[in-house]
Amino acid sequence: MLNLKMFVFGKSMSRSVSASRLLYHSSHINFSNIFSSTNCSMCHFSTSSQTDIIPGAMTLPRYLNSVVKFKGPISVFEYMREALTNPLHGYYMHNDVFGQSGDFITSPEINQMFGELISIWIANEWMKLNKPKPLHLIELGPGRGTMMSDILRVFKKLNLLDNVSCHLVEASPKMTRLQAKSLLIDPKTLNDEPNDTQCYCSGVTGDGVHVYWYNHFKSVPPAFSVVVAHEFFDALPIHKFRIILFQKTDKGWREVLIDSDPTDLEGKRFRYVLSPSPTVATKLFVKESDPRCEFEVSPESRIIMNELAIRLEQFGGMALIADYGHDGSLPSVDTFRAYKGHKQIDPLYDPGSADLTADVDFSYLKNNTLNKLISLGPITQKEFLSRMQIGVRMKALLEKCKDEEAKKSIVSGYNMMMDPEQMGERFKFMCFFPGVLKDYLEKMPVAGFSS
Repeated sequence: MLNLKMFVFGKSMSRSVSASRLLYHSSHINFSNIFSSTNCSMCHFSTSSQTDIIPGAMTLPRYLNSVVKFKGPISVFEYMREALTNPLHGYYMHNDVFGQSGDFITSPEINQMFGELISIWIANEWMKLNKPKPLHLIELGPGRGTMMSDILRVFKKLNLLDNVSCHLVEASPKMTRLQAKSLLIDPKTLNDEPNDTQCYCSGVTGDGVHVYWYNHFKSVPPAFSVVVAHEFFDALPIHKFRIILFQKTDKGWREVLIDSDPTDLEGKRFRYVLSPSPTVATKLFVKESDPRCEFEVSPESRIIMNELAIRLEQFGGMALIADYGHDGSLPSVDTFRAYKGHKQIDPLYDPGSADLTADVDFSYLKNNTLNKLISLGPITQKEFLSRMQIGVRMKALLEKCKDEEAKKSIVSGYNMMMDPEQMGERFKFMCFFPGVLKDYLEKMPVAGFSS
């Protein structure tokens, strides 16, 4: 259940919001006007998400309070999207949020073993299919670029870089530069205005691998592809729904919305409220027969899985998804939370200053592949890494390592990734292949997903 007190919102809600606005290609507010003024009458909508940074622009909490005042409580989807990717104040847009100095640590940042085992999984499954070329290595939300750097390093050692290119789906200009640095791309080759209209940046690594950056997954050119997504889906905006049950009357499903908190003099705190009647999102995403009493839905996840299914069916390939998540069978799901300074904090306080996340419903990913793909998993990170022989790899590293502090770091990283109380159980892995490979994969089991 919701961990903050729920209020039923009694104001009338606008019915003019179209269903398309709730999905990936939704309209965006024109920030160039509203961020330079506190006058809500200056709000208007446009199809552009581009904006220039305006000196003296209002803070994100102040902006969201203005939006709420103008049109009433907003969805968790809209709140989360603005907090993470607002061009001016979005959490991901101007910060390096990973590692010890950031707000959270991902497995690739802990030590090299994680990325190396992902690399071996990719190489193994690709070679089993006779190494179709060209190969597009696609990563959704590549962080600092650490995992892709590990993949290319292992591919180089295995002499597999021929006719391989790298395609990164990234929304943050700040992270794009960090990824280019991690991939050892010569700054002279980094091109912010490539001739390719689909990508917004390109470059070449020291080993001659071409790297391209895109705002959207669908923009990546078609080819045989290996798609990896590590802690990507958990950052996609969600809608939250809750069913209202009274003693004598069933009020049905309501969307959980976010409203300004009138008790907060600072203007940085928000609160949950419930829509007085079903919203457009409720009608789109809720089945009246759903046995759960509360759940979350990520519309962008559905669109990306649709695009993945079409790509893999038409051009071949595979996908490996790793994230915090569940199988969708929980009776009540309330996983929306925030992290700052490696600590969990209130997600409704000071949006834009912390990472927002929600656990991935892996059954939802599977059910939105248009019946074109077969899937394996989800299995725990501990299971996957164990089957990929992480223990053997750690032993080899420790034998070669002479520095005692480095050895302690290797063991500590191993424990963090494998400990059930840390990442070992909560983190899940799932893979997808074209449906035509079903019989083949029964004869040639997928590494990491079979004992």
